[in-house]
Amino acid sequence: MKNITKKEALTIFIFYLFFSFLYRIVLWYNVGDYAKEGFWGWANLSDYWYMAGMQYTFYFLASIGIWFVGIKLLKNKPQYLQMLTVLILIPIVVYFVRETRYSFLDSIGVFHLNGTGSVWDWYIPTLFLLFQFGMFFAYRYFIDNQKKIKLEAELKQVALKSELSALKAQLNPHFLYNVFNTISASVPAEQEKTRNMIAELSDLFRYQLKASKVEKVTLEEELNFIKKYLQLEKERFEDRLEVIFDIDTTILNEKIPPMLLQPLIENSIKHGLSSLIDGGEIKIIVKKKEDKLYFEVSDTGVGIKNKEAVFNKGIGLTNTKLRLEKMYESTLKISDNTPKGLKISFEL
Repeated sequence: MKNITKKEALTIFIFYLFFSFLYRIVLWYNVGDYAKEGFWGWANLSDYWYMAGMQYTFYFLASIGIWFVGIKLLKNKPQYLQMLTVLILIPIVVYFVRETRYSFLDSIGVFHLNGTGSVWDWYIPTLFLLFQFGMFFAYRYFIDNQKKIKLEAELKQVALKSELSALKAQLNPHFLYNVFNTISASVPAEQEKTRNMIAELSDLFRYQLKASKVEKVTLEEELNFIKKYLQLEKERFEDRLEVIFDIDTTILNEKIPPMLLQPLIENSIKHGLSSLIDGGEIKIIVKKKEDKLYFEVSDTGVGIKNKEAVFNKGIGLTNTKLRLEKMYESTLKISDNTPKGLKISFEL
């Protein structure tokens, strides 16, 4: 959970408002106003602002500052580092808020705690902020854990479907290759193009078989598979499909999970370009971005307004999304391409 929702922000505001009223009642009782004003005297809010409201307003704003510096700016850092930063920031913020508030109250001639009693303006805010951020981290852990449980359940479901699909489609690969070779041998020599297409199709099945047995392949192997897949698609679309590769050749030996790009490219062709009379362009970018591998597949197709609906168009994209979340805590980013079409990217 990297951002706070409006509902959560409202909850924090109500949390502060409640305790500011509680603090005002305690102060009202301690200064002896109960004897003068009776039980309902606490409801007189004429002095609420400078007795309690101001202090809790200051600390509400201060908590936003602590959240921004200790959590928002460190959103990509480990949680222990965020917690340590918040722990260091709390006493610093309490000191500066306390001094600022005291100076302001002195300037308008309003009472504040003095002497040894002023320690409470250290103790209570510090304890309050520790409690607030302790609850925040506990709540975030709960939400993240719920997401993890949901993700693991989805992955188990996907794995079960994949196993069932594999059982239904199980075929001796050697028999399949032999069939391809037999078909290729029966094609007349002058139809070399057809022979090449059969060979490329055979290579695709061979790579898919390998992908089912290994966890990672080199980027070069994945791209070779993609190029053969796209070559077969170009035979189908002819001049209606243009493919552009923008690959950083210095990272070809990097290891990645197999079959990550193919579902994205298939989605671009099937749902983006196939319905267009003039077809369009697919661009594949793979490069190093800081310390991560950056992948991008864009098309000049029809695009889509509801980006989440992309995952309802087949299991390929959904499976890729789940694999990225499980293996790298990454996800697919979907946006509009320029001047038209769709862009899907992710990082490893």
